[in-house]
Amino acid sequence: MTITYEWRGDVGDDDLNALHAEGFGGPVARIGWRGRLERHSLGWVCARDDDVLVGFVNVAWDGGVHAFVLDTVVAERCRGGGVGTSLVRLAAERSRAAGCHWLHVDFEERLRAFYVDACGFRTTAAGLIAL
Repeated sequence: MTITYEWRGDVGDDDLNALHAEGFGGPVARIGWRGRLERHSLGWVCARDDDVLVGFVNVAWDGGVHAFVLDTVVAERCRGGGVGTSLVRLAAERSRAAGCHWLHVDFEERLRAFYVDACGFRTTAAGLIAL
């Protein structure tokens, strides 16, 4: 297995909807990802094994110096092999190159080892309002 990574890679809605369903559970949605990414994202990283999408991370931003990691997902068959950390590493590199000073992420406690230990995020105080 040879995984390749691409910043702002060409990704189809069907492929990304299927990967999200696998990674986050639930049925395959019909989200128009490409339009959403083009409108709201600094960029995104696609991981592929040959032509098959096996990983994805979205980088939203405020148009200034803050970028935000969203939707990190790796196909089950590729988990534990560094695909997720490689996705986030490339997202951080490209965010820095775009002039961002901060890369934020929110995560569930069960993902702390991934984001803090493996990816190098530090914990901060934050707030959240459920809407």
